[in-house]
Amino acid sequence: MRAREETPGSRKLDLSIVVPAFRSEGCLEALANAIDATLGPLGWSYEVVFVNDGSPDRTWAVIESLCQTRENYVGIDLRRNFGQDNAIMTGLRAARGSLIAIMDDDLQHDPGDLPRLREHLLHERADVVYANFSTKHQHAWKNLGSWFNGKFAEWVIEKPKGIYLSPYKLIRKEIAEAICDYQGPDPYVDGLLFQVTSRISQISVAHHPRFADHGNYTFLKSLKVWARLATAFSVKPIRLVIFGGFFFAALGGALAVYVIAYRLLYPENFEQAVAGWASLMVAQLLTAAVRMIFLGIVGEYAGRTYIAVCHKPQATVREVLYSGPRPLGAASPPRMESNGSGAKVEP
Repeated sequence: MRAREETPGSRKLDLSIVVPAFRSEGCLEALANAIDATLGPLGWSYEVVFVNDGSPDRTWAVIESLCQTRENYVGIDLRRNFGQDNAIMTGLRAARGSLIAIMDDDLQHDPGDLPRLREHLLHERADVVYANFSTKHQHAWKNLGSWFNGKFAEWVIEKPKGIYLSPYKLIRKEIAEAICDYQGPDPYVDGLLFQVTSRISQISVAHHPRFADHGNYTFLKSLKVWARLATAFSVKPIRLVIFGGFFFAALGGALAVYVIAYRLLYPENFEQAVAGWASLMVAQLLTAAVRMIFLGIVGEYAGRTYIAVCHKPQATVREVLYSGPRPLGAASPPRMESNGSGAKVEP
């Protein structure tokens, strides 16, 4: 999978904004207005890439309208709901900006913070800048889940302490191109970013109330994101199972030693115990330990094989729309199609 190749008529823009959209027909126009109001006076060359992630409402119709009435808007319609990270990866492959912002569609992320994100990235010479929210307007379970996910990420993908894995971030084009080489069916954008660079920073920004209580991230979806982090980028969880097997083996061995010693030291008390109970518990623990060790070893091989050879597509694209002048300087608009392992863009 490769991002769209550059041609003489396809100069890079200053900024691309990738927005995955799902059930967001009521807020996309307001988001577009906020983006244009922020970036228009700055004189930046920019584009907005909306990716409709199989939304069942009129989200795609709104994106079509924006592409027809505004310049430098891109609309990508996925054939079904593939998930937020899959939609983001599709948008990254279509983006042409030298810097690429990723933000949600519900107006909790303020486009007015984009200049600060850009200034911080350039000043710190960072590859990625996260927007760290000082106060979060979200449910308590999401705050708890974000904290747990962050701690887990410190172990699994070696995320630096203090960095908040925010959905609002700014990355360099070359970093986007690097993570777009990932061909697995279940991408986790933050995990991919930490795989390709360690020059990551953050700034504090405001977290705004959700537009019209618009929200699509359920507890189940959050669990799926955590499972993706746990299984797609490291075999450490599998190794934890192996260590658990050795722990139970040690526990079983210690209990066996205790039973034998108790039998030798207190034979009269031992005879009063339930016959066979101690030996049964020892056998159960040892058997469970052996099973966990072997399952962990087999699972590690299976996990590595799965990550290496899986060819399930990240996304398949139904339609791509461009507004304004032809972005590639070509007679016909570029096509985006699936190559069997992910969505790609062809001029």
